[in-house]
Amino acid sequence: MPKVEAAVRDMLLALGIDAQDAAVRDTPRRVAKAWREMLSGYEQTAEEVTRTTGGEHFDGGGYDQAIVLRDISFISTCEHHLLPFRGTACVSYIPGARGRVLGVSKLARLVEMHARRLQLQERLTRDVAYDLQRVSDAKAVAVVVEAQHLCMVARGVRKETTTMVTSEMLGVYRDDATARAEVLALMGK
Repeated sequence: MPKVEAAVRDMLLALGIDAQDAAVRDTPRRVAKAWREMLSGYEQTAEEVTRTTGGEHFDGGGYDQAIVLRDISFISTCEHHLLPFRGTACVSYIPGARGRVLGVSKLARLVEMHARRLQLQERLTRDVAYDLQRVSDAKAVAVVVEAQHLCMVARGVRKETTTMVTSEMLGVYRDDATARAEVLALMGK
């Protein structure tokens, strides 16, 4: 990633830092490698990260109640300041008419894929929900994301303990207040 390395070197120089100093000489290479990893979500699709080895979802054996995976930790990058935000996502769905369920790791992989893109927390929440509904044909999807944004901690208002919470409810969870209350209780919200 020579262009990224050159850009980092130029940024260091523009900030008055000697890019040839031994302490930062390898920084452009390290930064390029880190950014490639942090933005690797652009190289994946929801279909790829939720597919089982056999290519299909699992037969849920007629299971038709809420499935909830809580406390999926993630680190993402704010598209406004290129600073990290970190938090947890809770994801729930109710299998659709065909009763297909996803492997538990697939829910975490879906969150991770979206987190490894330049993001807004609101879009991260929405995109996980809509992709989950699309790939699983779920009757209901709920996603709640709680995160702390370094752009508010390290600069600007410098509020170290603030947490932003976003949610997206689809299908039955959006339309039925009882189902929504039940899933939020299961999520611990």
